[in-house]
Amino acid sequence: MATLAPASEAEPSDPGIGPGHGHPGGSRMPEEHEKAIFHHLLIYCAGQAYRCRRRRAMEIPLVLRFEEIDAGMLPLVGGKAANLGVLAAAGFPVPPGVCLTTEAYRRVTERSGSLEAALDALEVTSPTDTRALAELAGTARAAVLSAPVPEEVADAVRRSAHGPVAVRSSATAEDLPDASFAGQQDTFLNVVGPEAVLEAVRHCWASLWTDRAVAYRAANGVAHRSVRLAVVIQEMVQAEVAGVMFTADPVTGRRRQAVIDAAPGLGEAVVSGAVNPDRFTVDVATGRITDRRAGDKRLAVRSRAGGGVEHVETPAAGTADERAAAGTAGRRTADGTAGGTNGTATGAAGPAAETPDGAEGAFCLTDGQVRALAELGDRVEEHYGAPQDIEWAVDSDGALRLTQSRPITTLHPIPRHAGPDVAADASGDLDDGLRIHVCLSLAQGLHQPITPMGMAAFRLMSSAALGLLGHPVADPRAGAPRFAEAGGRLFLDVTGIMRSRVGQAILPRVLDVMEARSAVVLRALAADPRFGVTRRSVRPALRRALRVGGRYRVLPRALRALLRPESAHRHARATESALRAHLASPPDATALQRLDRAELILSRWTFRLVPEVAPGPLAGFAMFGLAVRLLGGRARPGEFPTVLRGLPRNVTTEMDLALWHLAARIRRDAPAAALLLGTPAAELAARFHAGALPAVVEEGLREFLREYGVRAVAEIDLGVPRWSEDPAHVIGVLANYLRLDDPALAPDVQFARGAAEAEAVVEGLAARAGGLRGRVVRFALGRARALCGLREFPKFLLVTSLAAARAELAAVGAELAGRGLLASPDDVFFLTLREARTALTGSDAPARPGATAGAGAPEGSGPSAGTRAPGGSGPSAGPGALRALVAGRREEAARERRRRHVPRVLLSDGTEPEAVAGAAVAADGALTGTPASAGSVTGLARVVLDPVGAHLEPGEILVCPSTDPGWTPLFLTAGGLVMEMGGANSHGAVVAREYGIPAVVGVARATGRVVTGQEITVDGTSGTVAVSAPSAAS
Repeated sequence: MATLAPASEAEPSDPGIGPGHGHPGGSRMPEEHEKAIFHHLLIYCAGQAYRCRRRRAMEIPLVLRFEEIDAGMLPLVGGKAANLGVLAAAGFPVPPGVCLTTEAYRRVTERSGSLEAALDALEVTSPTDTRALAELAGTARAAVLSAPVPEEVADAVRRSAHGPVAVRSSATAEDLPDASFAGQQDTFLNVVGPEAVLEAVRHCWASLWTDRAVAYRAANGVAHRSVRLAVVIQEMVQAEVAGVMFTADPVTGRRRQAVIDAAPGLGEAVVSGAVNPDRFTVDVATGRITDRRAGDKRLAVRSRAGGGVEHVETPAAGTADERAAAGTAGRRTADGTAGGTNGTATGAAGPAAETPDGAEGAFCLTDGQVRALAELGDRVEEHYGAPQDIEWAVDSDGALRLTQSRPITTLHPIPRHAGPDVAADASGDLDDGLRIHVCLSLAQGLHQPITPMGMAAFRLMSSAALGLLGHPVADPRAGAPRFAEAGGRLFLDVTGIMRSRVGQAILPRVLDVMEARSAVVLRALAADPRFGVTRRSVRPALRRALRVGGRYRVLPRALRALLRPESAHRHARATESALRAHLASPPDATALQRLDRAELILSRWTFRLVPEVAPGPLAGFAMFGLAVRLLGGRARPGEFPTVLRGLPRNVTTEMDLALWHLAARIRRDAPAAALLLGTPAAELAARFHAGALPAVVEEGLREFLREYGVRAVAEIDLGVPRWSEDPAHVIGVLANYLRLDDPALAPDVQFARGAAEAEAVVEGLAARAGGLRGRVVRFALGRARALCGLREFPKFLLVTSLAAARAELAAVGAELAGRGLLASPDDVFFLTLREARTALTGSDAPARPGATAGAGAPEGSGPSAGTRAPGGSGPSAGPGALRALVAGRREEAARERRRRHVPRVLLSDGTEPEAVAGAAVAADGALTGTPASAGSVTGLARVVLDPVGAHLEPGEILVCPSTDPGWTPLFLTAGGLVMEMGGANSHGAVVAREYGIPAVVGVARATGRVVTGQEITVDGTSGTVAVSAPSAAS
């Protein structure tokens, strides 16, 4: 039998790893021997790792010249230095300099225990807890300032200090394509001497932890521990004139329009806002100066002898009257007139606004310098491929110098068409190819970005809708030609519609009830000569309407609904039952069959049944319009909206009331109610799926979800989980209802009261009209009340279909995750239909003829796809590429979710017409919008951007971007409603009327102009929102 060698005979340099090594027969060592060997091995590995780290540290440079820097060095040099290196390498006039790399910052801070403690605390601090963030930022700054600077770092800084220099922070999360972080860290100008430069560098390092930088990173979801700081040490430009240039208008969004701010001295005066600068607007394509404003320029920042800067008061460039006498005044516009805009909603360029003779002295730049700056900015934008925010200076020799360039991150992407180019369609030739895009996402109450799979579904559905109208699309998966997308939002190209006489008359009226502010913008655009009518005849539109109406028997169905409203309701429910039967999926289907079935549902069933039920509500609204016309001026303010309160058979209202009745049942079970009020909704959702909730909750919730589980917040995006999958939001709403203890505010009581008031108003209006007119008004308004509630039903059918398609795609995701191609099944919703098929089969062709057709434009070509799949139309082979594709798109979606403002209407040159026109404000300073639900209420505002998990105290006024049916359960406890989007018949407006809460919709930027805790007064009759000063609590 083999014997074990004594421990003393083992070679210390040879641990003897492996079965039988040094041991005949492979016998196992005693445990204490293995521990000793493992200990030696651990020490050896740790030593090797330390030597490797030291070797790498010695190889990482502390200082790099601009010429040595490229865009791939961002983690080493930060955003500002990376951009300066790119510009210098491209030959742009960048003052010479060096970058002290992030390696220097690492060596200074790596042993700071207090900084580590602050970072640990920051990781668990809420972005909204500004006081805690500020305290931790102060701790971090103090830690950096007190940390000793290694001698090799100090020597590197001193060797870089030649002559007067500018010392600028360059963070690794700065000047990035999606977040500029502008002004978050410090800059020191005209620093003279090695020790002064070293001190400035130390304060730059500390400025990574200013209160504003910490808050900005927290708000933008950037991990504090991931950020490092490099420092730019750059030759100081002793500027005669300096300032900032945007290569696209940052307010209106218009591309190829440079906006230049300039003032004498260093650019710091302009950047910090310490001076009113001269402003120039230049049409980059033509070089025309289309607008100019002379600032007073009363302050200049100049270098001081011996180092530092000073603020110098300068004589004003004349009074306003003197500047006006010189011919320029404070402003000169493109058409040569002083003051105001050129009168169009889009800011169209007119003749060049050249400086009149004798007036150029009022400005700090000549026309030639302005044009040279605009041309230089255009070249920088072309180099980067994106609009830029540029800091520049004119030195004492008159030479232009670029001191910084960063992307403009606030611009909304320009909509791109997924299908064929529409510029040459039947809408007629355009003067300059300019297109008008209306945001369909906002019109549907959806503010957040749509997932790539959700966007792919909309492309397929838009093609199906056009097919129903008799216009088949060559490539259904590419979408309808006028379908466009940007930033994960849906847009519709309405240029052709707005260039026809019928379209200009009808489209704004349709939007009046869906998204009223968009209608205002479109009416302003109709007056723009660039969108003049090219199709005046109404006959083609009339022929199309008659053809489609005849094909789907719209008129006979509408007449039948008018004669027998109950038959319309029965038909709607029968249609729903038939749809659910068609949507049932075979349990043994393969993943590929499920994908085929998802495409079949989207292409055939989502819109197929809409013509079955739409004629009913159309007839109802036609009757409402007839009554309005017959009554003329006899109705009092607020009476017509009251007629539409308490409408029967509204599926969204029925859903909300069903949830309220469930809450009432739970309230009678004290332990169950206490559980809902005291347990997080997510935990309760998990218990529900496990069958571990009290019976009254478990059974009631299952019953509710059987009928309404297909719904969700943002439900038109099939990438969003349905309530049947995640009922946390529903459970949270139930808990909110349990807090409502005033019987008079009970939603069923409010609904019944609204219905009674509506019937009383109908009788009053009929009596006021009198005679035969009165009888017709009574009939028309009665039918309107009987049928208008069905307006929500077509969308309910659509959402039901989307939920079925989502279930099929979830099974596809599970298959792909099981193969290791995706990290989780839900990742399938960050692919497109074409990419999912390619991942399953290696081909994007449908497995069954007729499921979909064509293989034209790549489905991932739109911005919603985010990161493009390698190879164009589908993902490349291998799980790594597909996972990376999904990760990139998830990051892009997260960035877009943080976007607070989405334009209602956007032109193809980037112009946001509403921004040109400005937000509507009443004479007394109140915000204005569209009256949506009559009445007035004063209360505390609650600004809610996402309803999931939102808590609304009874009586608080809900202020939100937009709503869809997933939001409406919150209305039951709200005292009033203010929405940025919507019209008098949008979802939010309808439900607000149902519950009798005053509402104003279409209030531009309401969520940014009102803060939680402010007292506001909502007047739903006049359409105004009066805002008080912020409360101390806010």
